[in-house]
Amino acid sequence: MTTTLSAAQARRIALAAQGFQAARPDAASARHFRKTVQRLGVVQIDSVNVVTRTHYLPKFSRLGDYDRETLESEAWGKRRSLFEYWGHEASLLPMEHQPLFRWRMARAQAGDGVWSGLARFRRERGDYIDNILAEIEKRGPVTGGDFAAGPRGQPGWWSWSEGKRALEWLFWAGLITTRTRRGFERVYDLTERALPAAIVNLPTPTEAEAQRELVRISARAMGVATAADLRDYFRLGVEDTRNRIAELVEAGELLPVTVKGWAKPAYLDPAAKIPRKIRARALLSPFDNLIWFRERTERLFGVRVRLEIYTPAHKREHGYYVLPFLQDEAITARVDLKSDRKAGALLVQAAWREPDADGETAAALAAELKLMAGWLGLERVEAVGRGDLAAELAGAL
Repeated sequence: MTTTLSAAQARRIALAAQGFQAARPDAASARHFRKTVQRLGVVQIDSVNVVTRTHYLPKFSRLGDYDRETLESEAWGKRRSLFEYWGHEASLLPMEHQPLFRWRMARAQAGDGVWSGLARFRRERGDYIDNILAEIEKRGPVTGGDFAAGPRGQPGWWSWSEGKRALEWLFWAGLITTRTRRGFERVYDLTERALPAAIVNLPTPTEAEAQRELVRISARAMGVATAADLRDYFRLGVEDTRNRIAELVEAGELLPVTVKGWAKPAYLDPAAKIPRKIRARALLSPFDNLIWFRERTERLFGVRVRLEIYTPAHKREHGYYVLPFLQDEAITARVDLKSDRKAGALLVQAAWREPDADGETAAALAAELKLMAGWLGLERVEAVGRGDLAAELAGAL
């Protein structure tokens, strides 16, 4: 018999699976950081630095005032626990999961699963890419800057556009990877030199084995999910996802469920907790795992979230870099934020209420904004913008 869950139960399951049931630690350590990344399974990377780069934010949302240098050490330090690859989008992933993506790397080498322009570039300029790989093997780590202008304006090794595309293909194919970053620029090296030997020497699972484990990780990270949710988390193919779900259901590792109000069948992680209630407070990056799949966000919270960075300014509804505010079990507000580092201020350029906002929303949001400002090394929060929550928020600040 298929279990039926209420929409509220599904929402609480999802929040608990994403780490919002647990109280924030008084002092977040590297162990807390690693545990959070393990829970999420993947953290999206993005270069937009209006507030801070997005990969720093999911841990702040769950841990509060943690040391951002912890991420830099775990992602790009000498004894790191994370590696970079195409997980959801460009992502940070637990180092021990690297073998789970070798099937994707192999497909890329065969010309499948990469951007069409890169696949074509490989077909047309294969010798050129092979020469770059040989140069990296001989010279050691490189950056995209090595393909720009050389000394006194002389050309670098190759033209930037072609050299950069070659690096991107080699990265997707798993032949090179990020060794570290300087600023935000990747430093590439051969995968077998950049990653620990213990990881490189791990056995390579079959495609089906790796995909099953990725679906397991996705199910644990979401608690309850549709097939589309499970497919999106690691950007798996439709047929691959369908087959892996069927295998996991047959093995009893996914439980088919019905969620009231959801149009499509769902699957429950057998170990998922169903809390009676969630007490949480968090500003969510637009690329946070909880809300990055907009269809799921609307299904869970009844809120339509859209990324407006690439929308012309006059057409934006809520702002440029907008963070939804999670208050207990609901998204009750959203704010358009900007870090004015020169003035030492976190600017609230717009603040909007959502239908589930209540009399405590402005005060709870103000407290979270002050916490974020301190975490970012900013001295104060200033509400300087528009929106139907702006005046109340300014008073609370």
